[in-house]
Amino acid sequence: MPMEMPRNAFKAALKERRVQIGLWVGLADPYAAEAVAGTGFDWLLIDGEHAPNDVRQILSQLQAVAPYDVQPVVRPVIGDVPLIKQILDVGAQTLLVPVVETAEQAAQMVAATRYPPHGIRGVGSALARSSRWNQIDGYLHKADDEMCVLVQVETTTGFSNLAEIAAVEGVDGVFFGPADLSASMGYLGEPGHPAVQNAILEGIRQVRAAGKAPGILSADPKLARQYIEAGALFVAVGVDTTLLVRSARDLAAQFKSDGAMAGQGPATASSVY
Repeated sequence: MPMEMPRNAFKAALKERRVQIGLWVGLADPYAAEAVAGTGFDWLLIDGEHAPNDVRQILSQLQAVAPYDVQPVVRPVIGDVPLIKQILDVGAQTLLVPVVETAEQAAQMVAATRYPPHGIRGVGSALARSSRWNQIDGYLHKADDEMCVLVQVETTTGFSNLAEIAAVEGVDGVFFGPADLSASMGYLGEPGHPAVQNAILEGIRQVRAAGKAPGILSADPKLARQYIEAGALFVAVGVDTTLLVRSARDLAAQFKSDGAMAGQGPATASSVY
């Protein structure tokens, strides 16, 4: 019996302007990914940029979270068309592409997720988990509609081209990277600098004005709520590695007579950048 096309609930929610709360997953392990898949987040970011993930590890994590009511979002190390082809074929439907600085780059990322004649995605679904090895009825004709493309604008060059990037057809959302943006603006290690924050809030406004979904990562609850109030629609509010390290340090500090550990742990481990 033919299988049904998996529905991209995350993309549908963004279209309906419903805020989606996410968690960054950087432990690069399917067991860890599954452990957080049932904790109530709307989406999980499987990170291939700063976590040690290759395509097979991404595949394993996609399989691990598949039974749960959470949408996986995959971030490749860079917007490379052949790599995106592999990530889509193992089953990803939502991509977060880093370091997009021009409308032309954004358009190429959209094209990489669409089959010809609307794009340049390679056709090989008989080999691919994405089509359940050709068991999804009409996969080639249905796949494009469920693809969600999120691009990261995280440099001053990207910000100068933000209006054009957000206007690209097929771009569903724009994600702002505070750490890289702050470095690009001359404030390395200061993502909370007022100039950086003002730029992000203005970026959120521009993306919403273009009818697209703004997104961001912030482990500071007050700041995350501020971004949501400003119009951000997909907001990651934590990172699994940070949660693990911070909790472990806090627990160790409770049983250590030396107060130095308790004093330095949370301050160092609280930043997601």
